[in-house]
Amino acid sequence: MLIVQFTNPAGTRLVGALEQDQIRVIDGYASTYMLAQTAIGSGTGLKKLATAALGKVVYNYEDIAKEGRLLPPLDHRDYAHCYVTGTGLTHLGSADARDAMHKKIGGDVENLSDSMKMFRLGVEGGKPAEGATGVQPEWFYKGDGSVVRASGQNLDMPDFALDGGEEPEIAGLYIIGDDGLPYRVGFAIGNEFSDHVTERQNYLYLAHSKLRACGLGPALLVGDLPQHVAGTSRIYDVEGKPRWEKSFVSGEQNMSHTIANLEYHHFKYPLFNRPGDVHIHFFGTATLSFADGVSVKAGETFEIEAPAFGPALRNRLAVRKIEFTKVKTL
Repeated sequence: MLIVQFTNPAGTRLVGALEQDQIRVIDGYASTYMLAQTAIGSGTGLKKLATAALGKVVYNYEDIAKEGRLLPPLDHRDYAHCYVTGTGLTHLGSADARDAMHKKIGGDVENLSDSMKMFRLGVEGGKPAEGATGVQPEWFYKGDGSVVRASGQNLDMPDFALDGGEEPEIAGLYIIGDDGLPYRVGFAIGNEFSDHVTERQNYLYLAHSKLRACGLGPALLVGDLPQHVAGTSRIYDVEGKPRWEKSFVSGEQNMSHTIANLEYHHFKYPLFNRPGDVHIHFFGTATLSFADGVSVKAGETFEIEAPAFGPALRNRLAVRKIEFTKVKTL
């Protein structure tokens, strides 16, 4: 099941199930958050609950997308109660890239860069046996709910940024229940947008490079993530002509970590188990236009598509002027 959040022409929030080119409204719920909280409280599976509440009202998906009425597939009304985080060095890439990577990480570990050491740790211990704890991955913070952009919205890059590049990824979407336990609502395709030029200067700038907006959705996939997810990442120029295109793969079959291991090392911190909070956690990628020497310009559009997640995620790059006010002493 694919769930979409959107607004009607009057601006009222709705949530519905995607049925080919239509969205069927799920009656009685104004958001995915409300739907998921009800599922948690009643002990009912999300798909079962949503299916039972499907109504008769339907909307055309393309009309909603063209009119800019799509919303992120999961959000919180208070941005401060939504954490956006992620992890990197988790994907093995294509067969050729995988072979090249294994050659890089072979041999004496002391001769490897810190990034390659981290990648090697994941390859060796990111998929532990049932009941065991695997190696912890690289981890980063992107921001709160204010950085999340729905399909059709601009990805705004601050004017001090050195680059704005896409990262096609799958994100896990979670709500913390009243019992303090994390519940996975589902998965969504995302653009974990980053500043790769800043990061390349020094890997210790990674934290700075990640404090950017991100694209998410448009649909939430309920249930388990397929072992193999195939998709395509594209960039269109300001006139809408294709400029760059490359396939990408994800899912545990193409990763050095299990989803469960990545989840454990995020939610093991009590800070991330506050009842009512939403978490959007990106799982990493192995495909970047930046790696092919592409520098995306303002006005160009990112498109990330994977059939398992329904319609493509599209966001235009924009530059936002930052007005900094000097800190005042009280």
